[in-house]
Amino acid sequence: MSSTVITNIAALVTNDPSLGDNSLLGLVRDAAVVIDGDRVAWTGESSKAPATDNRVDAGGRAVLPGFVDSHSHLLFAGDRTEEFNARMSGRPYSAGGIRTTVAATRAASDAELEAGLTRYLEEALRQGTTTFETKSGYGLTTADESRALRVAARHTDEVTFLGAHIVAPELAEDPAAYVALVTGEMLDACAPHARWIDVFCEKGAFDGDQARAILTAGKARGLHPRIHANQLSYGPGVQLGVELDAASADHCTHLTDADVDALANSRTVATLLPGAEFSTRAEWPDARRLIDAGATVALSTDCNPGSSFTSSVPFCVALAVRDMGMTPDEAVWSATAGGAAALRRDDIGRLSPGAYADLTVLDAPSHVHLAYRPGVPLVSGVWRRGVRKV
Repeated sequence: MSSTVITNIAALVTNDPSLGDNSLLGLVRDAAVVIDGDRVAWTGESSKAPATDNRVDAGGRAVLPGFVDSHSHLLFAGDRTEEFNARMSGRPYSAGGIRTTVAATRAASDAELEAGLTRYLEEALRQGTTTFETKSGYGLTTADESRALRVAARHTDEVTFLGAHIVAPELAEDPAAYVALVTGEMLDACAPHARWIDVFCEKGAFDGDQARAILTAGKARGLHPRIHANQLSYGPGVQLGVELDAASADHCTHLTDADVDALANSRTVATLLPGAEFSTRAEWPDARRLIDAGATVALSTDCNPGSSFTSSVPFCVALAVRDMGMTPDEAVWSATAGGAAALRRDDIGRLSPGAYADLTVLDAPSHVHLAYRPGVPLVSGVWRRGVRKV
């Protein structure tokens, strides 16, 4: 293995408050970072950088940890352009929503699902994402859910079983039978290919008791809980997630004071997904309220074909700053270290010694430009596990 120093960095975001300016981002000015193999070996001022085998000049650009996208739905086939166009045009649309994607996904081959996954991962990588989580949830049969997870596991360790996305269409009139399937035969087939289990706890999907049964069954099989919670309405999802030590409660749009307090006094991360609100013209989550209460907040894309068809974490950072009450520093932290916390990881989301050498170079002097220049393709370089990919 060889070592490389990236020097002449205008502003280095380390996410280690003990470094640099002792801020949330651990910002180091006129900085350098040393990569040894797949890990960060050193960070500090350029003038103090140790000798290495290779040298890269960042040209006065900003460097930050690679984005950690801790919530996505990338195992799908088909397209819902007409649905989105109707929603944005104020026209009614009744062609089936998520069931349209389920039908297309069931009809797709493994190769087609993997080609789609690879396409979206390459998109995300070009925009600075170096770690991603992705879910099943568009198959809703034992065979289709398990094959989606097998495909995902070839590309990431952060694989989530979401058989409980909605009740499968063929069992729509018997949700208890579907819950029994998800917690029995389907779980048996899917658990070997996943790290996480998730459920959409919402009116029209799964209620609190059903969600509890699904997540508890997953825990018994060694899967750790995550939960889609309180997106469309107030409900039991957040507090159930906290009770079961879910790594993350995702969406968190409609929260009571008790929900906020529960998150603030737990390890459960509130993962906010502004792409969904943007694409559905829904109410924005109140990140400011959560942060001020002491909750840990992550930002993620929720990339999916129905309600948030974006793979761009920079776009979500800009939305969070503009519409969710976050400062640029908070939004960048939440899209990196916050995402790592939502995956219970301490080896990503930071650029300090011992972390994976996952980093993003911006064609800008500061991370603030992610919000200051929304929509501009600022990512000019990406390293993942110490290897330059972009």
